[in-house]
Amino acid sequence: MILQISSRFTIAVHILTCIDYFSDDYTITSEFLASSIGVNPVIVRQILIRLKAAGLIEVSRGKGDIKLRKPLENISMYDVYKAAEIVKGKLFRFHSNPNPECPVGKNIHFALDESLDDIQNALEEKMKTIYLQEIAEKIKIPPK
Repeated sequence: MILQISSRFTIAVHILTCIDYFSDDYTITSEFLASSIGVNPVIVRQILIRLKAAGLIEVSRGKGDIKLRKPLENISMYDVYKAAEIVKGKLFRFHSNPNPECPVGKNIHFALDESLDDIQNALEEKMKTIYLQEIAEKIKIPPK
């Protein structure tokens, strides 16, 4: 099994950069965002709920316009990851029944847990250093 962060993360980054890019000229709705992302608006709405709960966006009642609550230069990839992904504690799931009678099985947690924690911590620390403004600039969105 290959470890993979779900597409919710990249969709959330797409949503936030799209809101920033188009908000001065268009009313941003889940349908509008879905047309850019190429997914069903229901998926976008599910992620919008998470982004709103994390304090990254606000949604106007009635017309449904979506706005950023802070500029992209203040939103890190880690902020988006924590908002969009369902990671409770450990990123790596450990197989649940290693054989306690096997010398490898009974010691695998001891041997592997610290390394997996180090990998997760390194990933999260790196995500904290990358801001969405950098992503926006790479897709040629002029800084605001």
